[in-house]
Amino acid sequence: MAATTSSAERASRAARHERDGAGRPGGEQDAAGLGRRRAAAFVAPALVLIALFLVLPAVWTLYLGATDYRLTGIPAIDPSFVGTGNLTRALGDDGFWHSLWLTLLFVLGSAVIGQAGLGFALAWWMRERTGWLKATLEALVMLAWILPSSVVAFLWIAFLDRDGGTLNTLLHTPGAAWLLDHPMLSITVYNIWRGSAFSMMLYSAALGNVPASHLETARLAGASGPQLLRDVVFPRIRGHVLTNLLLISLWTFNDFTPFLITAGGPDGKSETLPVHIYKTALGGGELGYGAAVSFLMLLINLVVAVVYLRLLGQNNKTRGTGRTRGAARTHGTARTPAAREAKEETA
Repeated sequence: MAATTSSAERASRAARHERDGAGRPGGEQDAAGLGRRRAAAFVAPALVLIALFLVLPAVWTLYLGATDYRLTGIPAIDPSFVGTGNLTRALGDDGFWHSLWLTLLFVLGSAVIGQAGLGFALAWWMRERTGWLKATLEALVMLAWILPSSVVAFLWIAFLDRDGGTLNTLLHTPGAAWLLDHPMLSITVYNIWRGSAFSMMLYSAALGNVPASHLETARLAGASGPQLLRDVVFPRIRGHVLTNLLLISLWTFNDFTPFLITAGGPDGKSETLPVHIYKTALGGGELGYGAAVSFLMLLINLVVAVVYLRLLGQNNKTRGTGRTRGAARTHGTARTPAAREAKEETA
């Protein structure tokens, strides 16, 4: 009798669940049991914010890029539609290509080589360190990252100043104008110093997932330092490396902070693409043309992101294939007569 009652209760609950989930319009249940309407209510505030601060500005920029809108004059009151005229003008502008070339050099030097390299070197050096030295170094690196950009820019201007700058005092080179003679090198080193903390933290987490037994086995087998990194460490953290390169490349490509140090000078020698857009749109008043250049910059970002994501996808596919083959080998070994005998003896 009790078993019959229990079965009836279970059937009743199942019927109510089906009625609540499928009987009501839009009442399909998800894993959390929210349903479409309540799930949409949770997501709605985030969608509104994304629409206000991302989608609408992007659409507005596309519209401006197709007009001759300016800050002053008749086009400011009644802009004309020019279609792809601004894009054609940008692609034929030597200033655009010069700024793009400087931006690529800036990304390659300060992000791909500088931040990624220094961040990994710090993470590798500190993986076995303990005590006050490790804590002090981590605090200094993090301090450079969390300080406001304006504060860091002022510190570097004082550090590289021609008259009384800290660097000239240390090197005994009074009067050396680093920001005038070597503007790109100055902002590249500045960006490496400022942004290496993120790479260090990401690589520190990645290196924590490398089994110590693998490293020790490679050392006992006679592997040198470069061989250890090439054959043991990098294959296991390749996904983290690609993720880090994607993020810091995009951040550096869109970085406006160099303007605070050199303002794109002297004579445009450090005028990266974000600075070029700022000078064109706000300094020159050509908002329509500046918006078109911003659209080209967005396309370049998308190309870079797609390349990195494809490499990351290939890496995940390779790792998944390796795990599948390893499981197949293990399964095949377990089916051999020797393995079966060992299993029976253990039992």
